[in-house]
Amino acid sequence: MMRTKVKRVFTALASGDKTAAEAAYKEAVPVLDHMARKGLIHKNKAARYKSRFNAQVRALA
Repeated sequence: MMRTKVKRVFTALASGDKTAAEAAYKEAVPVLDHMARKGLIHKNKAARYKSRFNAQVRALA
């Protein structure tokens, strides 16, 4: 599930559509947080994904 949400953010960023990227990012953040809370991924990895995605979404014009 996490990989699917992350891929959706990647594809939305690649397409250059800011609204789609923002929507995909908002869907991915709770999933990343949940996976980190459960211990499936490290909390720093989740934070790194969120930080990089947020920076890329904000950079879209």
